[in-house]
Parts: sequence; structure tokens; C-alpha cells
Amino acid sequence: MSAIHPTITEVLSRTFRVPVAEILPESTMESLDMDSLAVAEFAVVMREAVGVELDPGTLHRDTSLAGLTEFLRASSGSDAPVGPAR
Repeated sequence: MSAIHPTITEVLSRTFRVPVAEILPESTMESLDMDSLAVAEFAVVMREAVGVELDPGTLHRDTSLAGLTEFLRASSGSDAPVGPAR
């Protein structure tokens, strides 16, 4: 996983109180019990954390964390390796 995954983990655990043990690459927003409002708030927090805009077409309840990590890595220009995409 890239350096982005720890940021996702931190945001989900601190801001949304998701247990760290549940934050896996294959987890989806839905499997983490994130409703559409929480997903929208998560997009804003992640934009502030990594500087990449997550529009409604990018982040859905069925988006996996691996897919999100890949999108953020590609959008930020990071060359760090990541796991499989969505």
C-alpha cells in the first residue's frame, strides 16, 4: 500500500470512528457503514488531507479503499506502489 493508505486509515478512525481492524484494502464505504452524507464528508476531509478533489463520480458507497488509494495515488502523482484497484 502507498503512503496514502495510512492517511485514509487515520481519517476513517479519528473522524468517523471506524475501528482500525475494519479498515482493509477490500473494505468499501458501505461495509464501513458510511452513509452517503458520511461519504461526502469523507471526500472533503480527504481533499484537505491529500489535496485531491473527490467528486461524486469518484467516490461511492461501493468504492473500495484499494480503489480509492489507487485513484488518490494516481491523482497526486505519487509513484508509491498500491494494492489492486476496486
